[in-house]
Amino acid sequence: MPRFHRPAASACAALVAVAALAAAGLPGTASARTPDSPGSPGPAAVADASPELLTAMGRDLGLTRAQARDRLVNEAAAGATAGRLRLALGDAYAGAWVRGAESARLTVATTDPADIPAIEAHGARAAVVTHTLAALEAASAAVDRAASRTTAVDAPVRYVDVRTNTLVVQAVRPAAAHDLVAAAGIDRALVRVETSADRPRPLYDIRDGDAYYMNGSGRCSVGFAITKGTQQGFATAGHCGRPGTTTSGYNQVAQGSFQASTFPGRDTAWVATNTNWTSTAYVKGQGAANVQVTGSTQSPVGASVCRSGSTTGWHCGVIQQHNTSVTYPEGTISGVTRTTVCAEPGDSGGSYISGSQAQGVTSGGSGNCSSGGTTFYQPVNPLLQAYALTLKTTTGPGPGDPGEPGEPGGTWAAGTVYAAGAQVTYGGVTYRCLQAHQAQPGWQPPNVPALWQQV
Repeated sequence: MPRFHRPAASACAALVAVAALAAAGLPGTASARTPDSPGSPGPAAVADASPELLTAMGRDLGLTRAQARDRLVNEAAAGATAGRLRLALGDAYAGAWVRGAESARLTVATTDPADIPAIEAHGARAAVVTHTLAALEAASAAVDRAASRTTAVDAPVRYVDVRTNTLVVQAVRPAAAHDLVAAAGIDRALVRVETSADRPRPLYDIRDGDAYYMNGSGRCSVGFAITKGTQQGFATAGHCGRPGTTTSGYNQVAQGSFQASTFPGRDTAWVATNTNWTSTAYVKGQGAANVQVTGSTQSPVGASVCRSGSTTGWHCGVIQQHNTSVTYPEGTISGVTRTTVCAEPGDSGGSYISGSQAQGVTSGGSGNCSSGGTTFYQPVNPLLQAYALTLKTTTGPGPGDPGEPGEPGGTWAAGTVYAAGAQVTYGGVTYRCLQAHQAQPGWQPPNVPALWQQV
């Protein structure tokens, strides 16, 4: 499959970032509640979801505006509950997902039937399955290693499907999938082979809310505005450029250059901009409206997610699987998220959002926005962590701002990317992270029980 590098063409608005779902501040139940404190980001932030986002969800997911707003609130609450149960179930945990256009009811899977009362006590459905999530992810990693030693273009997509408790290998030729599984040396009982004609490819010519141009020719999309100390810039897809590649903005004005890039393996990069460009905490929405970015809390499988791109604009769908592996003609990338959102060449690098929470940057996919398709995004939190970047948010620090003064002693720090399960201290108390996110000023552990649980 050829690369998609279009000639330079006219683009749209200004340097922008991404919006998504503010899941902090929610209590530990699977239904929507009010925030625990006025300053904690939670359902109140969802209530302010932009009209453009709600309209796109209505068009692509068949929801009324009220249903879309309710879904965002319920998905945020479900994410917090899933985080608590993952920690409580330990090694028996086998994944979680939401289902339902309006209620977004949470299901949590376990290999131990004794966990059912604890799961149901949190308002979630319980599913007893055979394989732990850890076992399936270990099998997936083994298949990725085998893919790196062989040609896997005929079995290009692999992911853990928590809803069916299997490792799925999608293949153009089923024999290629069976050969790959045999080369990995894993238990065949863990695997389900699906036949698919899809051959995912990077979506070059990308955008997000804004187009940019590489070395004066090919086009990509801005993912998320970031800062690195006092330096401003944006995150985007690694396949758009290599370190030193120069960029110009939507208006063809000199903009900056790629500072770091990874592809394949991951699909991550960041661009440092010159003083003519200022990072803003917004993604370009439908009709050129600004949509706020307030954080980067990861949404669960089954949650709604929307994408902004310079070619096709706003489109929405749902998260199908996290931690997916895809083999493009250029090589394999791992750790991406698979979605039902459509995209086309020119959308690469653009933003995925849930509510007001940044989710990731467009990597590639198959299909189009006329007949439908599948796309993959590179999650934003690992990207920020890899390059020590700070997401620009409406609640976050400005360039060089270290955060709020006078903080109690502890290891928690604004700007740090925390994975689920990470532990910090704050004010002499130990907390465990429930949902992956980049910490923001005002999101101290005592303030956001949807993100932190006291140990």
